[in-house]
Amino acid sequence: DPSELKMSHIIVIKPGERIPVDAVVLSGSSTIDTKAITGEAMPVEVYKGDKIYSGCINQSGVLEARVTRIYKDSIVSRIMETVEEAQNRKSQKEAFVTRFSKVYAPIMVLLSVLIMVIPPSTFSYGNWETWIYKGLIFIIVACPCALAVAAPLAFLGGIASAARQGIVVKGGNFLESLVKADTFIFDKTGTLTQGEFRVARIKAVGMTEEELLKLVAHVESYSNHPLAKSLADAYGKELDTDSVRSVKEKPGFGISATYEGQRVHVGSRRMMDAKKLLVDEINEPGTVVYVCVGREYAGYVLVQDQVKEEAKATLTWLKEKYRAILVMLTGDTEKTGRAVGRELHMDYVYTDLLPQDKLEQLEDFMSIQGEAEKLVCVGDGINDAPMLARADIGIAMGNLGSEAAIEAADVILVKDDLHGIVALMKIAKETLRSVSQNITFAVFIKILVLFMAVIGYFGMWEAILVEMVVVILAVINSAGVAGYTA
Repeated sequence: DPSELKMSHIIVIKPGERIPVDAVVLSGSSTIDTKAITGEAMPVEVYKGDKIYSGCINQSGVLEARVTRIYKDSIVSRIMETVEEAQNRKSQKEAFVTRFSKVYAPIMVLLSVLIMVIPPSTFSYGNWETWIYKGLIFIIVACPCALAVAAPLAFLGGIASAARQGIVVKGGNFLESLVKADTFIFDKTGTLTQGEFRVARIKAVGMTEEELLKLVAHVESYSNHPLAKSLADAYGKELDTDSVRSVKEKPGFGISATYEGQRVHVGSRRMMDAKKLLVDEINEPGTVVYVCVGREYAGYVLVQDQVKEEAKATLTWLKEKYRAILVMLTGDTEKTGRAVGRELHMDYVYTDLLPQDKLEQLEDFMSIQGEAEKLVCVGDGINDAPMLARADIGIAMGNLGSEAAIEAADVILVKDDLHGIVALMKIAKETLRSVSQNITFAVFIKILVLFMAVIGYFGMWEAILVEMVVVILAVINSAGVAGYTA
């Protein structure tokens, strides 16, 4: 049990096992799936002396490691503690109607009593029956029913409209905050990018590009590495795995196999250096898969995580309509992160971040906000959960998002489509317009009818009828929001 591990205990982590606590590698090498912690889909190579973190998955080699943090202090435990702390720190302001009613109701009761008592005691001496009746009419008209439902009905309409368009909003107060949003912080992998690798470029030496891709796809067909699937997808034809023999995979280097009588080596720059081969220098973001056949360099395949088609349009819209500050926080490398940031015209890009680092950056942005400004955070992984919980509005990608992110977020995009943010902002604006209309109309009618009731133009049944009409009109106006399509 991970909770039984103590400092300096030596543990053995086999392929396929989840790392139980934070540790440092003593011997062995492997590739580690760090998606749960950094959000990045590309596995990380680890060797002797490298730190490994709880929650990550050992993919290939056997590792012997020394415990550096006990379970309760490990990174996954600290992430969940941070989420709870962030949720507690997020202020929950009272709704306007709740605050208004606390003052409004006692004042109206007091005024109705004064109407019943003062006139028959002074200028209309002894006329108690008439003024008690007028006081009762006054309290009926002053009843805050219409005001109490004006805002909640409109917010329910906004939440219903969002739900129809694949967006789950956990409370009307978040729609209110969205209208004031001026800073948007995004995770990269799975949020702005697809989190799936695609072949971006192929360079073949001594053969055609199609022949090189066929060679690579077949050799990689016995590997569990995420790149293997992207290479098979790019090849697009059925793989003849029976023609692949003598497969040998070395963590951190690559995979070797005999294919159609040739010994083929597919892997990293480190593998090519070990074979003392000169290869192309690639400075673009992404992962380069080098290939050699026998002792001859055969070329490379560049694999990249693709930016989502809707990402650029969504971010451009936020800049144009809200003059938004766009920020990207990612656990990916600086080269890859900044390349995506440039493509999407982000204002700020921070890379190589662990979950606690992301939260610190978010806190920095929140510290310079004004009272009327709100910060929105968009993410999908457990590593984003603390940010989603702490931000004024946390938005999680519902389909690919982790349970921790969905639980911590205030809004969930069920379809994982960033266009949902545009729809959400429009719905929030429409909802606030409806709230304003409902409250303004209810207050205006009440002031008018209260005055008319005091001077004797309204009877009891007219007062009740007007109250019902105001409520019905608020329902109709809010139904219009529920039917709104952004």
